[in-house]
Amino acid sequence: MPETTAFPSFKRLLVGKPIPSHLAHHERLSRITGLAVLSSDALSSVAYATDFIIVTLVVAGVGALGYAIPISLVITSLLAVVAFSYRQTIHAYPTGGGAYRVAKENIGTMAGLVAGASLLVDYTLTVSVSISAGVLAVTSAAPELDRYRVELCLFFLTLLTLGNLRGIRESGRIFAVPTYFFVGGIFTLIAVGLFRYAIGAVVPITAADAHAATKPLTTLLLLTAFANGCTAMTGVEAVSDGVPAFRPPESKNAAATLVTMAVLAITMFIGITVLAHVYRVIPTPSESGVSQLGRAIFGSGTVLYYLVQVATTLILVLAANTAYADFPRLASIVSRDGFLPRQFMNQGDRLAFSNGILVLSTFAAVLIVLFRGNTQALLPLYMIGVFISFTLSQAGMVIHWRKIRERGWKTSALINGFGATVTSIVLVIVTVTKTLEGAWIVLLLIPVIVIAFKAMRQHYDHVAAQLTLRGYEPQARVHNTVLIPIGGVQRAVAEALRYAETLSDDVRAVFVDVDPIATEHVRREWLTWGGRVKLVVLASPYRSVLEPLLEYVERVGAERTDDYVTVILPEFVPARWWQHLLHNQRALLIKGALLFRPNTVVTSVPFHLEK
Repeated sequence: MPETTAFPSFKRLLVGKPIPSHLAHHERLSRITGLAVLSSDALSSVAYATDFIIVTLVVAGVGALGYAIPISLVITSLLAVVAFSYRQTIHAYPTGGGAYRVAKENIGTMAGLVAGASLLVDYTLTVSVSISAGVLAVTSAAPELDRYRVELCLFFLTLLTLGNLRGIRESGRIFAVPTYFFVGGIFTLIAVGLFRYAIGAVVPITAADAHAATKPLTTLLLLTAFANGCTAMTGVEAVSDGVPAFRPPESKNAAATLVTMAVLAITMFIGITVLAHVYRVIPTPSESGVSQLGRAIFGSGTVLYYLVQVATTLILVLAANTAYADFPRLASIVSRDGFLPRQFMNQGDRLAFSNGILVLSTFAAVLIVLFRGNTQALLPLYMIGVFISFTLSQAGMVIHWRKIRERGWKTSALINGFGATVTSIVLVIVTVTKTLEGAWIVLLLIPVIVIAFKAMRQHYDHVAAQLTLRGYEPQARVHNTVLIPIGGVQRAVAEALRYAETLSDDVRAVFVDVDPIATEHVRREWLTWGGRVKLVVLASPYRSVLEPLLEYVERVGAERTDDYVTVILPEFVPARWWQHLLHNQRALLIKGALLFRPNTVVTSVPFHLEK
């Protein structure tokens, strides 16, 4: 196999064959794959949201756990309101963008940038938290693997990256089975648990007096439990961000998927919370609440217990896929508005936003390494970005309805207004309870990202102002002086001379004298092969090649300040990649040195060597 095809072949092996643009509609998501790709984060959060509520309340004694069910009902009511609100957003903004677009178009650019920055931060944390939580489930079952926690996290991160680089349809196939496996496992757990409760076969896991109260049951404690339980709402906005990824009719399919996701998440969350109360589940650092329920309902060591654990592990790892579906697409939308580098708009060979996928993986890997894959250390950073985007989106939709004033707009605005009020209250609660635990990092990071957004837009506006043809007057033809740096007289130089003579009548070969014997040899050879091209020999008392050459280019440019200087570099290209290491990279140094010089054009004339 030729050396030049080695990398493309390796890329094809990892990513797959390129997909032509006209087949893009075949790579869209159906409702079934859309639920798997865009809802895994929201569905997986039910595996730990109840745990956070119980762990918070238990410090006030086992009796305080009775508040878990009312808290979960409030959270699910809020989840339903937010889901319904985003359903309206899907129909109002079928091109996607979610909270970023809603806030930007209705509240203002700054609000949109804050929402966009919050979501991008949240998606990055979703990847690192979900993978870390999944690996924690693995290391809990196999403690000897705990020392390889970071390596396991990076391994799963690599698998997710490759799966998403292969394209939407294939990632949907890859992640559909674990998602539905988890949903089936949790519903089986709930059904059997409720049946055992109905027939009076429940054996509580924890004794009624097992945990003495260490703190009083205060309003702040209840609010903290509520804030921690709101992790069940993470990922709700994902479907509205990814509407264009669905098959036509996009809005209809996305809205149906969102409703299905909300119904499943609410049912599972309430079911797990009720069972946790009935069975007196108290999660520990070494065992989750779902695991304890599985042991109590199915029995330790049974096939059903292990199936639920495997399903939970898989969904926690694959919950990161929601971020992989939405981070690149949101980044492409923000990029289209000029607030992120243009490269985020580019789709790869498999019609995926490859640059966004790779950037997301890189940032998630950095977080995993910095926090050593510790879920508890990462969790305080979570949720603030989610509720910032929730609040801005809901507030933006209120303004949207007031602008269009279509039939029923007051009801829609009332629903969104209620949602904005409630989510803003939750945002305050989450901020107060999480800031001292490390969430201040997110509160600092979001403004920094917004400043970066504005700086990039300012740069693009500045570039556009200079590139516009408005008021431009074409210049008269300019003189072009062509310089050819040479290190000797050989075939690559001869080919470069032939090309240079087609560009200008003023062509000069430039040789730097660092060895009198070599210089004299070049002078003799030039008489035979130089033709009409003038040979310029530059003195170099300190044996530097680059410095005299750059000084000469500067002098030539100063002769005619409005004219072009073209530097042609004769380069021979070895047949094998490793042979490049055997030759100097002087041409690369010259290119780098002249890159920022005005009116100077640098081009290479390659001469390919045979094997």
